[in-house]
Amino acid sequence: MQRTASSRLALIIVPLVLIITLLVVAIPRAHAQPQRAWMNEALTPDQRADALIAQMTLSEKLALLSGVGGAYVGNIPANTRLGIPALGLEDGPAGVADGMTQVTAFPAPVGVAASWDTTLMNQFGQALAAEEYGKGANIALAPTVNILRNPQWGRSFESLGEDPYLVGQLGVADIQGIQSQNVIATVKHLVANNQEYHRTSDSSNVDERTLHEIYLPAFQAAVQQGNVGAVMCSYNRINDIYACEQPSILGDVLKSQWAFPGFVMSDWGATHSTLQSAAAGLDMQMPDQSYFGGALQTAVQNGQVSIQTINQMVHRILRTMFADGLFDHPVTGNANSNVATPAHDQFTTQAAEQGTVLLQNTQSILPLNSGSVGSIAVIGPDASTAVMDAGGGSAHVNAPFVVTPLQGITARAGSGVNVQYAQGVGAGGALPIVPSSALSPSAGGGSGLTGQYYNNTALTGSPVLTRTDANVDFNYNGASPGTGVNATQWSAKWTGTLTPPATGSYTFSLTSDDGSRLFINGTKIIDNWRDQAANTQTGTVTLTAGQTAAIEVDYYQGGGLSQVNLGWQYPGSPSLMNQAVTLAKNSNVAVVFVNDEESEGSDRGSLSLPNNQDQLISAVAAANPHTVVVVNSGAPVLMPWVSQVQGIVEGWYPGQEDGKAIADILFGDVNPSGKLP
Repeated sequence: MQRTASSRLALIIVPLVLIITLLVVAIPRAHAQPQRAWMNEALTPDQRADALIAQMTLSEKLALLSGVGGAYVGNIPANTRLGIPALGLEDGPAGVADGMTQVTAFPAPVGVAASWDTTLMNQFGQALAAEEYGKGANIALAPTVNILRNPQWGRSFESLGEDPYLVGQLGVADIQGIQSQNVIATVKHLVANNQEYHRTSDSSNVDERTLHEIYLPAFQAAVQQGNVGAVMCSYNRINDIYACEQPSILGDVLKSQWAFPGFVMSDWGATHSTLQSAAAGLDMQMPDQSYFGGALQTAVQNGQVSIQTINQMVHRILRTMFADGLFDHPVTGNANSNVATPAHDQFTTQAAEQGTVLLQNTQSILPLNSGSVGSIAVIGPDASTAVMDAGGGSAHVNAPFVVTPLQGITARAGSGVNVQYAQGVGAGGALPIVPSSALSPSAGGGSGLTGQYYNNTALTGSPVLTRTDANVDFNYNGASPGTGVNATQWSAKWTGTLTPPATGSYTFSLTSDDGSRLFINGTKIIDNWRDQAANTQTGTVTLTAGQTAAIEVDYYQGGGLSQVNLGWQYPGSPSLMNQAVTLAKNSNVAVVFVNDEESEGSDRGSLSLPNNQDQLISAVAAANPHTVVVVNSGAPVLMPWVSQVQGIVEGWYPGQEDGKAIADILFGDVNPSGKLP
């Protein structure tokens, strides 16, 4: 039978349509590119989250519930198929932390809290979140609202004080500032987490009244007033149950009584189970997948955790991402972006000043008058050689620079005032730096030591930089020490000779973050060779005046901060304290800077000032009745010398503009209006 042209065309088209239809049906829905209804900003965050969840596979849902490695302290990869942004979680309460550079070191939160100013705290949240956002992070692990119930707590400086109402209202202001920048705030650490001692295993056994009157109010305010996006559960147990699997707190109080719509993440390593944690209300494990991830998938497949529970967990995360603008205002920066700005420098000064507290002002010694004061003795390591601008741990921020109190006072006093400095005591046992005049390099002439720098931590291979350094006294704050040298994972060897000025026993100190060691005439005098935060070791050796000795200092930087300092005490040299006393005696006013040392991971063993600082104050005050003490601390300290001095100022940990802020206070350019929180 003869076919017409149209019938032949139909015979071709109909099979093609059938084939195409079969191919479309055969494509798995999981790999289709759905229309993204969840990007409709007219929908509510809950509606957008529901629309997105309807298109997600189980593996895509589980990927949102736990962390992986990456550029930030916490990382959840982007889902490109569905357009879900990556999550970058970054500390911290005082600015972008976790070793990041090119950021602003703001004052410690307790110092800003001393302003009692919610507007200032809101601006503080805005500033730190703007830098988090600029660094590519969209979840800020802040604020810390744990009550300062134990004054020896190592994290006191990153909290907001001891009053539940004040802490709550300041926390709300901080949260609202953070979330105004399209960054999710994380209030932490839920709950009764008030000590570092055995923090991962101890149990805070608390009755209901104490929980609801002291420990929970700030978290409730964060949820119901601040609309915080995320809550971090703590390391400790609460009434013998780990906080991240405590159903009465996460389920009954947080999600039921307070109607918290956001998500709960674990502190880093605070997850201890799969089934109990998921059932209790934990939504996100950080920083890894040891209990969620594959274990959670198995639990779903075995029917131990329902898909409804998984959907609820995912919903909380997604609706918070929508509510705080993470889909509509995705980050464009990255971990290498420079986010420090002059405006933030200025705000740091202002915040430090507004939180400064005047504790004592006998005979109106303050403000100082630059037209009549004549001479000022500035005393203490905290004033120059070891400034305590920030606390330690996950809240520590790498300052791009620090204006020291000595620099600030000298600049503000002007040329008509004789400002001189004495260290007074060693910083953590550190001795005065060995001067270049006592050193000769192993290569070339002049003074100092020959430094050889390597792009590894083992002093191996060929050095990438060789130069003469005046002495061994460096603090690079994680930056490269020189052209061609890594910013981290590097090592250096300094060699040359030392000429002793006197005969007798010499004590050397070597401070480093991480490892260091000292050799004199080939003998190892100090072995400080280990990964560590800044630590000082000392050693002694007998030397003869004028008889040169071979010297070698080795150092390696294994990550984080970079610091190495070589000091000494030689026979006949005046002690640091005697030098300070002499300077105070010959000055019109003495200003002594002292500090405590606080860090995550350990509590203070005492409320006394460490490192003989109390004795230093008493000795200076005995030499000069016109003595002012500036305390840089994160919590209360004992002051046995209170009746011996005329002025006492609490400056907290003031951040990178330390010296500028305290000079403005001491000279009366700014009123010390802070109040103890």
